[in-house]
Amino acid sequence: MSIARGDAVALTRELVRVDSRNPSLVAGGPGENAVAKALATVLQDWGMRVDLQHAAPQRPNVIARAGKSGGRTLMFNGHLDVVGVEGMSHAPWDAFQREGRIYGRGSADMKAGVAAMCAAAARAADELEGQVVITAVVDEEFESIGTRALVAAGVRADAAVVTEPTGLAVMPAHLGFVWADVTVFGRAAHGSRWELGVDAIRHAGFFLTELDRIDAEELTQKAHPLLGRPSVHASLIEGGTGMSTYPDRCTIRIERRTIPGERPADVERELREACARVVEYRPGFQAGVRVTFSQEPSDVAVEAPIVRALSQAICDDDDEPRIAGMSAWTDAAILNAAGIPAICFGPGDIALAHSAEEYVPIFEIERATTILASLAKRWCSARIS
Repeated sequence: MSIARGDAVALTRELVRVDSRNPSLVAGGPGENAVAKALATVLQDWGMRVDLQHAAPQRPNVIARAGKSGGRTLMFNGHLDVVGVEGMSHAPWDAFQREGRIYGRGSADMKAGVAAMCAAAARAADELEGQVVITAVVDEEFESIGTRALVAAGVRADAAVVTEPTGLAVMPAHLGFVWADVTVFGRAAHGSRWELGVDAIRHAGFFLTELDRIDAEELTQKAHPLLGRPSVHASLIEGGTGMSTYPDRCTIRIERRTIPGERPADVERELREACARVVEYRPGFQAGVRVTFSQEPSDVAVEAPIVRALSQAICDDDDEPRIAGMSAWTDAAILNAAGIPAICFGPGDIALAHSAEEYVPIFEIERATTILASLAKRWCSARIS
């Protein structure tokens, strides 16, 4: 279908109608190929220069440019993949409108944000003295191979806005996370042979007590001005082979949410020290700790030029900017690590992401588009040093 240039609402509905479930998360998920091609066609129709960059087979990033080369650059970044639809209370791909909302999987997280950033670039294009770089990427919901491929290919800008759902608040920082496995070892034996068996599951309880103490006592002593305190929880647990057998191992899978300044090595040391404390009162306790995956937190100063420029664009729209921290992880962390100051701002409520009912208010899409267009013109002006 043809979409009028700069119509973010129509583009949102068009994107939501395309099933782009991440195949790394959903067996048989079609991936982002179809939605990327649909978006590329729209952006070409709107007069932008468009390229497709395959981060993996049939999983292309859309890279589009509006404005002029040689001036200041601003990146708009958003992801095209979505999570599964099991348990949803409404049709996932109809993109139906009701009571001023668009419903569908990915409407809030984050096809409305992608539509708003693309429409904003189109609206601002003729007035730009620099360039807006649109990057609509794959795989943010799993391992972020899309934005990592962008960075590896040398795609850069002077600043970036990741249009994740923030309810139109400016979010310069977000939490990171570390995933770790703690495997507690026991000794298998027949259930009647208490003198031989060592119960790994029961011993794991001692470790969980220490984990609870860390969360209640140690982590409450740390804080970030926008993000608050870090946290830890036990996500999964498995162990044992049968009712009449002492379990020889029990694995607890842990997620530790991190604030800026905390590193995976810090979390690993924290967990090893917890195990050592158990040994002090349970000498037979044995466990191994292994970090399995991590994503860094993101942090841009509230006084940074991109934060000030976006705040002024919000003021230009007769509103007061709200500065807050984001609890969820985003690709902003990857962009920041590559030297691109990246903050989050977009339509929708992050609490509706991955939920049984997902929708985005239409007025937020329209306001986000207006504000982002104003930001693009302000940021890409030669008048700003």
